[in-house]
Amino acid sequence: MPTAAPHFALVAGEASGDLLAGLLLQGLRSRWPTLAAAGIGGPQMLQQGFKAWWPNSKLAISGYAQVLRHYREISGIRKQLKTRLLAAPPDVFIGVDAPDFNLDLEADLKAQGIKTVHFVCPSIWAWRPQRVQKIRRSADHVLCLFPFEPALLAQHGIAATYVGHPLANVIPLQPDKVAARHAIGLQQDAQVVAILPGSRKAELKYIAPRFLAAAALLRQARPGVRFVLPAAPGLMDEVQALVRASGLQDQVLVTSGQSHTALAACDVTLIASGTATLEAALFKRPMVIAYNMHWLSWHIMAPKQIQPWVGLPNILCREFVVPELLQAAATPQALCAAVLQWLDAAPGKIDSLQEKFTALHLELQRDTCRLAADAIEKVLHS
Repeated sequence: MPTAAPHFALVAGEASGDLLAGLLLQGLRSRWPTLAAAGIGGPQMLQQGFKAWWPNSKLAISGYAQVLRHYREISGIRKQLKTRLLAAPPDVFIGVDAPDFNLDLEADLKAQGIKTVHFVCPSIWAWRPQRVQKIRRSADHVLCLFPFEPALLAQHGIAATYVGHPLANVIPLQPDKVAARHAIGLQQDAQVVAILPGSRKAELKYIAPRFLAAAALLRQARPGVRFVLPAAPGLMDEVQALVRASGLQDQVLVTSGQSHTALAACDVTLIASGTATLEAALFKRPMVIAYNMHWLSWHIMAPKQIQPWVGLPNILCREFVVPELLQAAATPQALCAAVLQWLDAAPGKIDSLQEKFTALHLELQRDTCRLAADAIEKVLHS
């Protein structure tokens, strides 16, 4: 039986996982003020008193080719972490997203009697449905971000709770564009495009140059357009170098973080597929979703897709409410044309999109911290 000050171990990968884990820890600490939490995490978790044995940047690898290149290091970290947790077992291990790393670790810990929770249901409804078997072996309980997921998991004998999406409570229902532009020094009457190429080094390599080339074409078509590019923590130097190489250093405002401010400030965002697209939808912003990766990773992943959509806004709305340009289709010319279509769109088209995103926002708003803490408390006492 756990004490009044439970010990949690957490692993969160990349910036989105760190954000979710930070919010989760905030809720857990309100339930157990003296809890201890350690493992792999980032700055948002550190702000909640988390002790990071490794930084989450070690896991911020995308694509099969990149994972293979870093396999030995990642495998070594997982082995060391497993040994450490088995030597001093936590009351509950919580894997936050990063399923390729966390599910195998959870399975090993669960087999040794450690209770496991997985936060963020792997998208078995979008691709790799066979992964559900691994989830069942790995997690005692799954905390789900989307309302349809618990019933899907229940069909396979997996206990789960819908906790809503924490970002739906963090992002205001009606974002303040005026205040956001003032905060980062953008003119109120300018057309603004936010460029979000992703938070991983591989994404900067494969996506950012295409986005910046599209921005250069946009400048030719619309000389007055302004750009804001929020750089992920630790990647500012790389981002600034790419912007200089594109010749757009006078037109692209590079900020350190502040992705939410950039989304609130923009008229349209050119954005890499991932959690950030959901954030853009919660900010009610038109977007062009794109992705590009190493050719080998694409060759392996593309056949495993089981839905026509890749972007979360389209998946959740069950239709192409925003365009997606993937791999070879993500040319600078095509990206530029898609952004211009939003900049030139009739007000009614923008209003319709914003109505859909508002309905999605309301559906995802729940007391996530309380619901997650309730579910984890039940696991603690099971």
